[in-house]
Amino acid sequence: MHDVLIVGGGVAGRSAAIFTARAGLDTLVVSHDESILRRNAHLENYPGFPAGVDARLLLSMMRDQAERAGVAFTDDRVVDVAREADGFAVTGERSSYEARRVIAASWAESGYLDGLDVEREQRGSKQFVVPDEAGHTNVDGLYAAGRLAAQYHQTVVAAGHGAQVGLTVVHDSDVPFYHDWVVPEGYFTGRGREVPPGCEEIDEAERGRRERASREVMQAYFAEPHPGKPTQHPSVRDAEASE
Repeated sequence: MHDVLIVGGGVAGRSAAIFTARAGLDTLVVSHDESILRRNAHLENYPGFPAGVDARLLLSMMRDQAERAGVAFTDDRVVDVAREADGFAVTGERSSYEARRVIAASWAESGYLDGLDVEREQRGSKQFVVPDEAGHTNVDGLYAAGRLAAQYHQTVVAAGHGAQVGLTVVHDSDVPFYHDWVVPEGYFTGRGREVPPGCEEIDEAERGRRERASREVMQAYFAEPHPGKPTQHPSVRDAEASE
């Protein structure tokens, strides 16, 4: 049984997964379709990229970061989520899964939640799950993140909300956790304190090693243009195909 199963591998789902996995929770992301971010031609409002960034490259880097943290990914379409005594039974078209907690981050699908009586809201043609500010739904152990939770349709908002919901799951779990924070050696111990759960003190040599490794990874990612191209809107693709 997984500690956390995330339905949806877009920005919110990947962001949530990074935080749950880094806290030591066994995390599986189940996704069958590409993130809507792949439709973006050039992402120009995500902090940290002064001239913008290729949206498909950002998704690739997020997945790499999640996998480095221990997140597992599987390609499957979730069709049902049902309660069990100690969590949820998740049914996909290809396989079945069990998880103690589920995060729904699957814009714009939520039909797989029909059997749970989760609170949802219809706004025109769109249907949203209604969570509280921390991401809890009215079903214990079920959370919602990103656009599906009626967050603004912006990448950085989805990433931030995914992280927030991921941290909510961490705090609701049994793992000891203060917060995810890497600090210089002595930051806590130099004040006579133990290093809190989730935090890490590193010496200058280790800090330098990690900084060099991060530069090498980023240089490799940006050395050549990403091979992926923006995905056209489905209605435009359909119209072009019918011509």
